[in-house]
Amino acid sequence: MFLPREMFASFGSAIGGLAFIWVMLPQWQRYVPPQIRDLLHRCINKLVNLFYPYVLIVFSEFEGERLLRSETYMFIQSYLKEHATSRVRRLKAETVKDSQTPILSMGDNQEVTEMFEGVKVWWASRRVSPRNMTISFHPVTEERRYYRLLFHRRHRELITQSYIKHVLTEGKEIARRNRMQKLYTNDPSKDWTYVAFEHPANFETLAMDPNKKREIINDLKKFREGKEYYAKIGKPWKRGYLLYGPPGTGKSTMIAAMANFLSYDVYDLELTAVKDNTKLKKLLIKTSSKSIIVIEDIDCSLDLTGQRKKREKENNDDDDEENDDPAKKMVKEEEKGRGVTLSGLLNFIDGIWSARGGERIIIFTTNHVEKLDPALIRRGRMDKRIEMSYCCFEAFKVLARNYLDIEDHPLFEMIGQLLDETNMIPADVVEHLMPKSDDEDAETCLRSLIEALEAAKKEAGKKAKDGSRAKAKEGRAKKVNGEKEEAKESGTSAKEVKENGDISGVAAATDLRENGVAVADVEI
Repeated sequence: MFLPREMFASFGSAIGGLAFIWVMLPQWQRYVPPQIRDLLHRCINKLVNLFYPYVLIVFSEFEGERLLRSETYMFIQSYLKEHATSRVRRLKAETVKDSQTPILSMGDNQEVTEMFEGVKVWWASRRVSPRNMTISFHPVTEERRYYRLLFHRRHRELITQSYIKHVLTEGKEIARRNRMQKLYTNDPSKDWTYVAFEHPANFETLAMDPNKKREIINDLKKFREGKEYYAKIGKPWKRGYLLYGPPGTGKSTMIAAMANFLSYDVYDLELTAVKDNTKLKKLLIKTSSKSIIVIEDIDCSLDLTGQRKKREKENNDDDDEENDDPAKKMVKEEEKGRGVTLSGLLNFIDGIWSARGGERIIIFTTNHVEKLDPALIRRGRMDKRIEMSYCCFEAFKVLARNYLDIEDHPLFEMIGQLLDETNMIPADVVEHLMPKSDDEDAETCLRSLIEALEAAKKEAGKKAKDGSRAKAKEGRAKKVNGEKEEAKESGTSAKEVKENGDISGVAAATDLRENGVAVADVEI
């Protein structure tokens, strides 16, 4: 029977022998045929598996032939940043653009343990550096990072089916919550450039009818969670929104609230800076998933709004003139190939390339929806139309809560009546609700708004009165013009009546003259 001292001595000798063999093995491999080496490796692995009770899973940072960054690795990284940084001694700090606080994560070659439903698992971060330090044009190939997950083999089913799914789901949510939102704009020389998206708008502070607001929120939730649904019905995972209404009704604020609600990036597409349809397609390809692509004031963007038949007619009228002039014909052909066309924009919205990536929202805004080409805003392209109208009483209460910190006031009833009778955009309401100095209180701001609403109501009544007068005047003018036409047609018969001595004909001509109508060739 071995004593403890003898056991430790024997164990140390065995470890030393294995270490010597392990060091010398690379030297022996040069003299051992490859077939024998493979056989030895298989035998050693089988021997180890008999006594080694743990399972190891490796999650590499890059995967595939093109060495694309693995989403699984990034989600695990986000999960460990949230759950492991407080228990690791060596941390790695990463500076993010436009962020003052660095992000801390596990350092290389660090390990951390975690319990899941009573089962212990081990996480480790590893880095593999190349043996030959050569210059490469692809820095990602110089070193490889990966995460190792170690657990006992009797918990294999629990870990592979439940724990890994839990880690990826929570890591994805953490990454979405902590990611920096970006606001992109298209640059002719650099495609897309971006800054941090820091707009504070949200649906709680958005001045809008609560029922309409709730409808939009539910629609956005349904879209965000609809990956399987869109795949089932065979449609690309994207949705189009058309925001229309007078200027100052909050269309841009609505876009910012949608982006903050979904945590999506915003791509502000300026069509006038796009050279042609090919460039527009390239811009679309370089947009990411989880993004909102915005074209504001689409009715003012190039020549894309209606009038297609008119343009075709003008082109047909010019064809005869240009057929005889080769120079003009060449200039016209060059102009046809320059700029974004309606066809190119339609392909951008729901063409084949628009399905790339998925989870995109396309938003058009316009002040004059009637000017847009029907093909541009048909159902299927613009799936949901949202009218951003004048300020209603419910929207006013949201603004009063935002700007004056009040939920109710005796003047609210009067303001509600005036808003029902007057059209005022939310931007004008905000101008009166925002205190201009420390001396202005809530009542002062509300009375200022009442005065503005009464003035707007008076002005609207005056315009309506002037409009009715103009309409009546136009009706009288049409009546006089009709009488003139009748007089011209009956001028010969009036002359004949005069020659025949018919007094009634003379009287008719006299009445026409009194009404300012000239009767030609009639002598009385």
